[in-house]
Amino acid sequence: MSRLFTEYRLGDVVLKNRIVMAPLTRNRATDNIPNDLMRIYYQQRASAGLIITEGTSPSPNGLGYPRIPGIFNEAQVEGWKRITDAVHEQGGHIFIQLMHTGRISHPLNLPAGARVLAPSAVPAAEQMYTDSEGLQPLPVPEAMTLEDIRSARDEYVQAARNAMEAGFDGVELHAANGYLLEQFIRPNSNRREDQYGGGIENRARFVLEVTEAVCDAIGHHKVGIRLSPYGVFNDMPLYDEMEADYTYLAQELDTVDPVYVHLVDHSPMGAPEVPGSIKEIFRDEFCNTLILSGGYDAERAERDLPGKADLIAVGRPFLANPDLPKRWETNAPLNEPDYDTFYTPGEKGYTDYPTLGGA
Repeated sequence: MSRLFTEYRLGDVVLKNRIVMAPLTRNRATDNIPNDLMRIYYQQRASAGLIITEGTSPSPNGLGYPRIPGIFNEAQVEGWKRITDAVHEQGGHIFIQLMHTGRISHPLNLPAGARVLAPSAVPAAEQMYTDSEGLQPLPVPEAMTLEDIRSARDEYVQAARNAMEAGFDGVELHAANGYLLEQFIRPNSNRREDQYGGGIENRARFVLEVTEAVCDAIGHHKVGIRLSPYGVFNDMPLYDEMEADYTYLAQELDTVDPVYVHLVDHSPMGAPEVPGSIKEIFRDEFCNTLILSGGYDAERAERDLPGKADLIAVGRPFLANPDLPKRWETNAPLNEPDYDTFYTPGEKGYTDYPTLGGA
């Protein structure tokens, strides 16, 4: 029997297969509130062993992109509850990804009173789309004070508690892809000279504090974390000490004890390949579940289980194929994604991809 389609215990839930729907930003949350269109989208994909939602902000300050959801107010919690109910009705499981965008943000995308914050006042050399004025250069962020750091940690904790109220099976902390948590890890974006800057022991401090605080708040078995070693997205250049730094993270995360580490490899999209040695370090040093993602098809996913990973996360194929597990299991052809509608409002390219049988 295919290993992909065997059950797997993750914390206190039993996944019906080992295929994870990776987090995919889709920009459909009008006014940053999850809605019925999103409910249909996630319900359609509930045959995944585990769904990890699109990046969802724990704070008004973290809403860097247009139309991304939050989970810091009552309306957002209620919107997400309708989504988790719909997924659970289909026998699925769903974790929410908590994503604070940090310096990858623009004031035109933020609500009144929100601030663009980062470890240091170092802008990313990127542009940001805004609904009101199109592409804009990213601003210089405010360097976070110690009080800002404590507040941000508390926002993650409260967002995790809100996620439990909304019915999620757990949360994934987004410490990848150049967002706030990774901005602390990487030396190009973290120029601090206090206890949160300098060597990796200090640069990793905020990530580990957030992870530990969220684990304490909702339970270690309900908390995962995503990392992108060798990722260059959002102006995160490579540096010589990267393997040593991520080895330290693997060791420290094993001590903090989240239920999984999710390693993403963006080389299929043109980024440098994550060396096999990094993946092996996490396999050796981190004792809980390891999820790998990055350009997987069914054959490669099957090959990497269980030796290299416990679960395999898949992004774009899930975007265009709501019934991806069935298609992989039956060797059915896949729908091709419509790249023009990845981030546009409405159902086109979102909830209108056909399933096998045309339903």
